[in-house]
Amino acid sequence: MASEPEITLSRRERQIMDIVYRRGRASAVEIRTDLPNRPSDSAVRALLKILEDKGHLKREKIEARNVYLPTRPRTQASRSALRRLLRTFFDGSTTQAVAALLNDAETQPTDEELSRIAEMIEKAKTKGNSQ
Repeated sequence: MASEPEITLSRRERQIMDIVYRRGRASAVEIRTDLPNRPSDSAVRALLKILEDKGHLKREKIEARNVYLPTRPRTQASRSALRRLLRTFFDGSTTQAVAALLNDAETQPTDEELSRIAEMIEKAKTKGNSQ
């Protein structure tokens, strides 16, 4: 399986991508409306151009206005971002990242989530033994 390209986005670029993923598609006006500390129209358009040039967004013309869509599924982008987070903050250690989540009161999983995680761990063990 080929490695996915790493995603490096500024804070504002991440905010824009979150809006586009949440909406599915969005115009510059819609994006500007949803952004915190609303930037100017020209700043939003410049950021959209950068995201388009980086290959994160594509533009379609719909009824005389530009609408922006992500170029890849959110799951693919989130995997890339998670790998970067693991390398940056946890020395690439999944164990350290999980420990941080389990030891933080704000991210405590529910019993249902813990059961699902246990199932995923068992599945990963089985998959690892069969290779």
